[in-house]
Amino acid sequence: MSEGPLVTVDWLAAHASDPRVRVVDVRWYLSGKRGVDAYDAGHIPGASFVDLGAELAGDPARGPGRHPLPAPEKFAALLSRLGVTEDSIVVAYDDAGGSIAARVWWLLRYFGHPGGRVLDGGIGAWIAAGHALTTDAPRITPTPLLALRPGGAPVVDKADVARLAALGLPAAVVLDARARERYEGRSEPVDARAGHVPGARNAPFVENLVAPGGAFLPREALAARYRALGALDAKNVACYCGSGVTACHDLLALAILGREDVALYEGSWSDWSRDAALPIETG
Repeated sequence: MSEGPLVTVDWLAAHASDPRVRVVDVRWYLSGKRGVDAYDAGHIPGASFVDLGAELAGDPARGPGRHPLPAPEKFAALLSRLGVTEDSIVVAYDDAGGSIAARVWWLLRYFGHPGGRVLDGGIGAWIAAGHALTTDAPRITPTPLLALRPGGAPVVDKADVARLAALGLPAAVVLDARARERYEGRSEPVDARAGHVPGARNAPFVENLVAPGGAFLPREALAARYRALGALDAKNVACYCGSGVTACHDLLALAILGREDVALYEGSWSDWSRDAALPIETG
């Protein structure tokens, strides 16, 4: 079975009938379209739909941020619905270069399950390889609830991020996975204030890819990117985005490079920007 965090279309096609493999469609859009509608129109055979807000996040009213981590019992219920056992390989995909699918991979790590994978290139790569889609939803018998163990991946809060950002290289680096226009404060479509955490470096998740929505860069190119950002040599590294979702894409890229110790700022910019006492930078 696949050992790395990424799987190829060829691998998935070859293992599609393996009962240990569970495929999940996590297409999601910030506004306008709905992921479930895209799923209903056509998805990879055997894939179940998973809703980001309803199943991969907790109650935003309780925070921090717009997509706080789900409670263990909530995530365990999702895994049961998907038919996941301790031995399962869970392959997540989307149509956005893995930017949402990486959240599934990271949550499985956080809750102590080693089987999370992301389909490199997503549904676009599946279609480009000549594989068919289906509109049939799989019939899955729920599995017993797993005993999940939170803490399998590091998480930080805004106080931790402020401390790390102030340290700077070589002690620490904070990465902002949002698009450059949001990082620079030229655009802010959803959160309270525009800009970024002072001292944070911009590492847009889309630049982990060969093209928007495409596959990951070759390992050598990824390494050059994150070395230039200081993330391969810093003792402490943390990532954030708008709400803790696409930051997982940077965490995935760093894990590919062997940095599995990088922390997620759970609340991310949606948490930081709503606290008027916290400083921001633009530009």
